[in-house]
Amino acid sequence: MKKNFFNNLFEYKEQDEYEFILPKTANNISLEEFDKKDTHTVSPDLKKNLDYLKVKFNMLINSDIKIREFTISIKPKKYSAFIIYIDGMVSGTAINDFILKPLLLKNSIKMKAESTEIIQKKLLNFNLEKFLYANLIPQNSINAEKELEKIVSNINAGFCVLFVDTLDTAIAIETKGFEGRSVAEPVTETVVKGSHEAFVENLRTNTSMLRKIINNENLIIEESTVGSISNTKVAICYMKNITNDDLVAEAKYRINNLEIDSLLSSGQLEQFIKDSAKTSFPQTISTERPDKTCSYLLEGRVAIIVNGSPFSIILPAVLVDFLYSPEDINLDYNYTNFLRTLRFFALCSALLLPGLYIAITTYHCELLPSELLFAIIAAREAIPFPVFFEIIIMELSFELIQEASIRVPSSFSTTVGIIGALILGDAAVSASIVSPILIIIVAFTGISAFAIPDNSLRFSIRMFRFMYTVLGYLAGFLGIAFGFFVHFLLISNKTSFGLPFFAPFIPYSNINENESLYIKPVWKRERRNRNINTKKPSSEKHISMSWRENGK
Repeated sequence: MKKNFFNNLFEYKEQDEYEFILPKTANNISLEEFDKKDTHTVSPDLKKNLDYLKVKFNMLINSDIKIREFTISIKPKKYSAFIIYIDGMVSGTAINDFILKPLLLKNSIKMKAESTEIIQKKLLNFNLEKFLYANLIPQNSINAEKELEKIVSNINAGFCVLFVDTLDTAIAIETKGFEGRSVAEPVTETVVKGSHEAFVENLRTNTSMLRKIINNENLIIEESTVGSISNTKVAICYMKNITNDDLVAEAKYRINNLEIDSLLSSGQLEQFIKDSAKTSFPQTISTERPDKTCSYLLEGRVAIIVNGSPFSIILPAVLVDFLYSPEDINLDYNYTNFLRTLRFFALCSALLLPGLYIAITTYHCELLPSELLFAIIAAREAIPFPVFFEIIIMELSFELIQEASIRVPSSFSTTVGIIGALILGDAAVSASIVSPILIIIVAFTGISAFAIPDNSLRFSIRMFRFMYTVLGYLAGFLGIAFGFFVHFLLISNKTSFGLPFFAPFIPYSNINENESLYIKPVWKRERRNRNINTKKPSSEKHISMSWRENGK
């Protein structure tokens, strides 16, 4: 009885009639009436175009859609006209100076003292559209559009569109003027010795930064639109004379065949176009540095830039690419190779160190020197928890501190670090919740993770670290070895746009002709990565420093 009472009380019942009435659109014309009409192309009747756009842009409720109606006086005739634009996305100065002033103030045909017959012939052959193009719109980027859907897309993109009575063509004039962030230093990728410019949220600014670095006509930037609602612009960048055509075709095929409503960032696009959606290991490179993007473009890779996102996507990508930093090409190759060795060691430590610690202290104590073993036992004598729960508590605490330091305002991030590192860590040791050596293990693991240059790989390592910790607790070295074998087997089967993730090691190819963990001196980097199968295999002559040969 009570159950039925509450069900009847809170049950949703769909109503057949509602008390509110949807208002009709501009000029009492409904959307259904527009659907019945042929509204796919621009009509010579100016009123039909005006009514269509008022309905399309919901003028009754939209406050930022502006329509300016006026009359163009071209002696001896007058033509009704209007412009439509979105306030905030256009430059008001450009509209006033390069559209309204020429159309309203400088639009008279100067007739010479000629006979009436000659004047009538000139007026009879007069072409209004050509006259507007040639005399009245002093703007560098204008397009004639006949399809109303394209016109709507242009308006949404920041264009101002001119409609003139008797013309079945509208003129889209580029007057973009929305505010954007200025070019600044990279935030997620620290610069030591290199360019201090970073991508911004404006697509055209980002492509111009690539053009500034690569001064070559073979740099191709193709644009595509993704998202049936958001209509997000996506730029596909590649070197025409270097990049493999099949790679470019595959990238364009995946991007152009996305049936989605919206695309808001490059991170979303990465997930849509990667080969395997189930693995958490990154399969593309994400960077906010134009110099890093250009270095990959010159290697024969493809870069994808999404409008509204300050990151570019580089594809394909293999494991050694995630240990690469843009600073590497600016440093001596000996020091670069030393740094790459440190990064590989940091990768292994960030992934396996907590699992190895728990495996050794639980199952393989004979591997430790007696003095160290006695020190660990003495430190853990007053700890009430098993070593597994001890390390899980500290790992989760470290992850929480790291996440909190990212999410809180920058003025509080230092405070969060001090609280986590000094207060909580020291208090946990003093309260005999964790041992001091475990603090060292967790801290060293965290530092090792920060040494990995790529954020996507770092996030993946942070997740899998817990898996190896559990395996080390359950079966010691045997569990870690088994997990590593399965993990390695699964990842080695993954590809990035057809390129194996562990290339050039698995399957093995000539490392001397491919990018490996270590790099050669700058004067010996004669060939591009053969695994990518570029059109132009060589990147420099066999004797690149000809000044030495000429000087002998």
